[in-house]
Amino acid sequence: MSYLPVISGKECVSALEKIGFYIKRQSGSHIILRKDNPFCQVTVPNHKTLDRGTLFNIIRCAELSVNEFKELI
Repeated sequence: MSYLPVISGKECVSALEKIGFYIKRQSGSHIILRKDNPFCQVTVPNHKTLDRGTLFNIIRCAELSVNEFKELI
């Protein structure tokens, strides 16, 4: 597995928006992103830094590889 970068929640949201996700709503410090075709919904915490496990789970739920995600940043 490739090295996961240390990024903030806002950087993660902007990377996911590049592939068609959009902000559906926000609940507290969590941003819910949605992609309609194919349907996919991801929750990103709006924190200064995301833990590696949290970031890996976001990448997995978005059906991306780590290398694909790193190219979006």
